[in-house]
Amino acid sequence: MQPNVLEEPLDFSLVLGGPIFQLFRKSHLTGDGLELLHRRLLIITAVAWLPLLLLTTIHGSWAGSIGRLSFLHDVEVHVRFLIALPVLIAAELIVHARTRPVVRSFVERRIVLPADRNRFDNAIHAAVRLRNSVPSEVGLLILVYTVGLWLWNIRIPVEASTWYANPGGRWNLTSAGFWYVFVSIPILQFILLRWYMRLFIWFRFLWQVSRINLNLIPTHPDRCAGLAFLGKSAYAFGPILFAQGAMLAGLVASRVLYRGESLLSFKLQAGGFIAFFVLALLGPLLMFTPRMARTKRKGLAGYGLLAQRYVESFEQKWVVRDPAPSDELLGSGDIQSLADLGNSYAMVREMRPVPFGLEDIARLAAATAAPLLPLLLTIFSPEELILRIIKVVF
Repeated sequence: MQPNVLEEPLDFSLVLGGPIFQLFRKSHLTGDGLELLHRRLLIITAVAWLPLLLLTTIHGSWAGSIGRLSFLHDVEVHVRFLIALPVLIAAELIVHARTRPVVRSFVERRIVLPADRNRFDNAIHAAVRLRNSVPSEVGLLILVYTVGLWLWNIRIPVEASTWYANPGGRWNLTSAGFWYVFVSIPILQFILLRWYMRLFIWFRFLWQVSRINLNLIPTHPDRCAGLAFLGKSAYAFGPILFAQGAMLAGLVASRVLYRGESLLSFKLQAGGFIAFFVLALLGPLLMFTPRMARTKRKGLAGYGLLAQRYVESFEQKWVVRDPAPSDELLGSGDIQSLADLGNSYAMVREMRPVPFGLEDIARLAAATAAPLLPLLLTIFSPEELILRIIKVVF
């Protein structure tokens, strides 16, 4: 059964739903709470990678020299199906565990007030309907076998024999090549596109929440009016960024090792790749910026007026009139209140107009870039690489 929409608010999960989830439940590849992860990892990875190994072994293209590239030396394929694919599968548990508290936090922290609870629940219901949509996942499957195959067809033609194809046309495939093109690659593409759809659902939900009259406090110590948890929640999607970085690392490694291209020639592409995916994950959170900026302006105006009135009274009491004896001024609550008011105004002034900071950007960039680090061993010795990393970190 699909999760009951009426019971979903405040326990909303981005991954517990949809026809594939229900298929996995019926086939005992998952439980109601994403149990049996080891089964999903083993079976899906085996379906995508193991037949390639078996077919290339049978036809002698596992490690033999049949041309430019054998299966054993195809780094890109092994990284895709033995690293990126398992990470994308395992990411469901992390996203499930870390996004559910985010949804509850809007209500538990009184950012969404009881008067607006109905609109908040409606946003969750809309997200659940899209998450459970059969047409959406069928559309992804159609996209994989239309646009995905078209993209494969327009790639650089095969000019020398490989384990998956022979010269004479892109579709002059070996038996392993047919499995690779029509099974393995579609599995990876479908899972990746499904994650993109989930990100769309998540950001669509947050956009609907951002339209609510949120109870934001400009003096909140998180310097984000109480919304800093949104920036931290982006860490849940770090494994997706890691998987994307791993696929890029596999592609670059293949070209560096077997085509003789320079690793440094990819630095601009790698930098742009990292920046794009970090921006794609944090950029949508800027939807909260107009309301946060308005909260900051109102806070500066309100606390500025309060400060003006207080310091005027303070000056009249302790400065303009006959100064009080020092022993009367010392320990006075007026002095402490003046300091507290100054701290509150400073918090409002330091409030960021975005629900994330440089630390969040750096961590997500590191997750994306991490799979690329081993490639540095192609130009640095292990000892030199360790020393350079230590210098950067410390």
